[in-house]
Amino acid sequence: MATLPLDGLTVVAIEQAVAAPFCTSRLADAGATVIKVERPEGDFARGYDDVAKGQSSYFVWLNRGKQSVRLDLTKAGDAADLEKLIAGADILVQNLKPGALDKLGFGIDALAERHPTLITCSISGYGLTGPLADRKAYDLLIQAESGLCSVTGGPSEPARVGISIVDIATGATAYAAVLEALIARGRTGKGAHIHVSMFDVMADWLTVPLLHAEGGKSPRRLGLAHPSIAPYGVFATADGGQILISIQSDREWLRFSRDLLGDAGLGTDPRFATNLLRMANRGETDRIVAEAFGRRDTETLKAALTTAEIAFAELNDMAALSRHAHLNRITVDTEAGQVAFPAPAPQVAGERRSYRAVPRLGEHDALYRTAPKPRP
Repeated sequence: MATLPLDGLTVVAIEQAVAAPFCTSRLADAGATVIKVERPEGDFARGYDDVAKGQSSYFVWLNRGKQSVRLDLTKAGDAADLEKLIAGADILVQNLKPGALDKLGFGIDALAERHPTLITCSISGYGLTGPLADRKAYDLLIQAESGLCSVTGGPSEPARVGISIVDIATGATAYAAVLEALIARGRTGKGAHIHVSMFDVMADWLTVPLLHAEGGKSPRRLGLAHPSIAPYGVFATADGGQILISIQSDREWLRFSRDLLGDAGLGTDPRFATNLLRMANRGETDRIVAEAFGRRDTETLKAALTTAEIAFAELNDMAALSRHAHLNRITVDTEAGQVAFPAPAPQVAGERRSYRAVPRLGEHDALYRTAPKPRP
């Protein structure tokens, strides 16, 4: 197998759930040796569900290619084993409660003194300081606290984003930050100490609706419509299909009016000629589109949209994703057999990666733990 970008690097991951495991799964995919430190009972994400051949879908997805070591860090011998692991590591990723590592003798400042080339990345809910720094935080809680739920869902009530978007976004942010730190260390020889807060990640991602609110135009929940572009939403076809379209420019609106709506005059109509006008007259805009779409069956409409080069999508469910022509999968080994799921998105020309197995709990204890001494 070809050498991977992070071959030769060692990562110690004191992690659980989703955010940190997402980050370290990508480091493992890139070739790093990721030593996952688990409680004696294991990462609690192992018990989230049982749909992946009797195993947790979350755990199988986010822990491929890692090594599992059980340590009870309240015990001196296990803490000593962790110190050995960190001494040989390039990167430490952790998402314990703020202050937990300090109490165990592994505070970030102390680690920096002992291991000046070490890159540490700590993930928390609200950061190290501030009034909520000590509060427990999970994905949906941050969705609510950050305001994400207020701009998600239909007009009647807020909703949760349908995946663990906060955890995933935080893990991806942490991964990017670790890679930046590796590049910097290659130039300076010095480690780095990174902190990523789930709340900060979501606040960053919510910049556009926040600026709208601060500009006096607070976003409204619109379901499958766009808060600032029209027409941009889902419309029914004559045979019950659901097609979502997006008109991104006034030039597209001209073409759309002529080729799909059958009325070129709508392209320059003073009610619809610009996006701001279409937004001001959104109800009428959507009514005209809905009537035009309702006169065609799904396949005829898709063909017309394709010919006119108008962006569109079908409103699919997970069954449709499972059989989608563009779905790329990888297959990984687990203790219960092989599991196939969507492949990581980046594709490198001329490179086809293979993915290592999902570890069983404590599978690699013998490699890294000091053998317990027999009782006298």
